Amino acid sequence: MLVSLFVCPLCQSPLQPAADTWRCDGSLNPKQTAHPFDVARQGYVNLLPVQQKKSKTPGDSQQSIEARKRFLVAGHYAPLQRLVCQKMGQLLGQDASISVPTAKPDKNPVNWLDIGCGEGYYTQAMAQMGSDIITTLIAADISKPALVELAKVSKAAGQLWYQQHKDKAENTTVIYPLVTSAANLPLRAHSVTGISSIFSPILPEAFAKVLVDKGYLIIAKPDVGHLTTMRDALFDSVREHDSDKFLQELAPYFTLIETHRVSTEMTLSATDLADLLTMTPYAYRARSEKRQTLLAGVEQQAFSTEAKFVVYILQKRADQ
Repeated sequence: MLVSLFVCPLCQSPLQPAADTWRCDGSLNPKQTAHPFDVARQGYVNLLPVQQKKSKTPGDSQQSIEARKRFLVAGHYAPLQRLVCQKMGQLLGQDASISVPTAKPDKNPVNWLDIGCGEGYYTQAMAQMGSDIITTLIAADISKPALVELAKVSKAAGQLWYQQHKDKAENTTVIYPLVTSAANLPLRAHSVTGISSIFSPILPEAFAKVLVDKGYLIIAKPDVGHLTTMRDALFDSVREHDSDKFLQELAPYFTLIETHRVSTEMTLSATDLADLLTMTPYAYRARSEKRQTLLAGVEQQAFSTEAKFVVYILQKRADQ
């Protein structure tokens, strides 16, 4: 790990990880005092200062996290998970020169940021690719309950950064679970090789700032026709997903190099459908009677719908 990979969210001074407390050196603090950030027992670090919070408990709720975990573990979105990891492997394998400089000429580390990682379904798959692909995986989300889940799984697998010397098996990617805001990333400028944003916020300037020259950005979004039968059952009128509306905002910073689409037919039980509803915005956007009618019907017969996703692969522009 590079010593200066992380910066203090309060004063932007270099931030040094440690097993018990992360501490900045205070060099950019007008008072020259260091800010400490304790490591939670589960293994995550909270780098979201109270002044950066927009609510008392930002991000996904515990109920939403548990529903998403059950739904994803059942494999319903596995095709998207495989596609994202496949494209990451191709990008990083084909261009070994795009990485963060290091003192060791024989191996350049690849630092990857998974922004909006949630409980870690996609993050864990990325970590399984091994350190030959990704050396350091920064798993970031604004939801503390989500990071608790991710950190517990990572710790059990011996993947946390402070386990790398004692428990870390060879070829294991090191994971840093961080509670943080996408708008105020606690990362040094030009320090990460790539960023993945899977159903998460898109912040072009913030992403470009932390990416290395010619670094990659992978974005996954719902595609046109995503969960159409479910949305038709929940709403009187359905507005289609405008999946590429943000590409114009990215254009000053990134060049679109590939677009991929993947879909999967799903036959859902009542439990699966209830979890899908809970993990999506439809849980609160749809009227209660519509939700209840839909779920009651599935008690008699499994519900069929199609998940459709679009994955964009972009590269940081040379003039950024």
